[in-house]
Amino acid sequence: MMDEKSKNTPSPANHAGYTSWLREIKEKIRSVQVKAALAASRELILFYWELGEDISQKLSETHWGSKIIDQLSKDLRSEFPDIQGFSRTNIYYIKKFYEYFITFSEQEQIIPPPGGQMDSVLTHQYGSQSYPPIIPQIGGQLPWSHIKILLDKVSDHQETLFYIRETIENGWSRDVLALQIKSSLYQRQGKSVSNFQQTLPTPKSDLAQQTIKDPYIFDFLSMTKPYNERDIENQLVGHITKFLLELGKGFAFIGRQYHLEVGESDYYLDLLFYHIKLKCYVVIELKNTKFIPEYAGKLNFYLSAVDSLLKAEDDKPTIGMLLCRDKNKIETEFALRDMNKPMGVSEFTLTEILPDELKGSLPTVEEIEEDMKQLRTE
Repeated sequence: MMDEKSKNTPSPANHAGYTSWLREIKEKIRSVQVKAALAASRELILFYWELGEDISQKLSETHWGSKIIDQLSKDLRSEFPDIQGFSRTNIYYIKKFYEYFITFSEQEQIIPPPGGQMDSVLTHQYGSQSYPPIIPQIGGQLPWSHIKILLDKVSDHQETLFYIRETIENGWSRDVLALQIKSSLYQRQGKSVSNFQQTLPTPKSDLAQQTIKDPYIFDFLSMTKPYNERDIENQLVGHITKFLLELGKGFAFIGRQYHLEVGESDYYLDLLFYHIKLKCYVVIELKNTKFIPEYAGKLNFYLSAVDSLLKAEDDKPTIGMLLCRDKNKIETEFALRDMNKPMGVSEFTLTEILPDELKGSLPTVEEIEEDMKQLRTE
């Protein structure tokens, strides 16, 4: 919204300083068009950075106020009607882009460069223009639409870096990025209670820890009570694409109720996966109850069975994931402490819906609104 000061500020359109500045911006745009038709993501991001810097500086140096953005948008759209990106809203994002990422330090990068190499690359390719190292790294890898989501939804630097890296590594679409931010992936990643530090070598233990989350959010499942673990399994497998997205990159689905014969007895694993990055089998057991220590003992047995019956010589030790509805952190840590197989325990949530026989006994929205009207008239 326009502040009171901006309302009383004359339009910059007829100001000599603005006219000269606008001419410089137009020349930059034409230069970028020649280089990349303003379509190559790298050139676009670097241009947006320079434009955001220009706008931010003009706002601090002049008395034009926010009217400068309205006027600039109008003039650029008039001059370049075939180029998208010069709407009033997008120019605000361009300004915000600069003002947010200018606060990033040299250490806050997607890929830290060896021995100052990044500085020489910047000087060679982009002349005297200087950027925080993260900006050229983003260019060509992170679309502008993704950057706008980060500007809207994330304020912490480390969280921003996390989502940038995950987006680039996993090839997330704009909608997937928004979904992961909404589900607080950054806060959930690597938070499971596990014994990986005691049962896996470094750095494999760290990679395994970062692979699992707590809690897992299965909001794509809609369950009507009463339901059990098998019902949850059926829906997870039925929504396997969304399930794999929530599990994260690297999980390959092997099967559900996977049969193993140990001695003369039959056993069935709830869900069996192979993790390509960890190079190991992953057994997932679902418990629609609070965690109890006995669950860890049974999972430990399953992991031993998989290591003996399925694991190849070049496979790493099988990992177990126990997903339950609730857990006590201290109790869970005690239960895993002396287990010799790597496993983690996480909670999971899903959407519960009312059974049909209860729906009719509850008031509808219309009925509640009607009751409220009657109360107001009494």
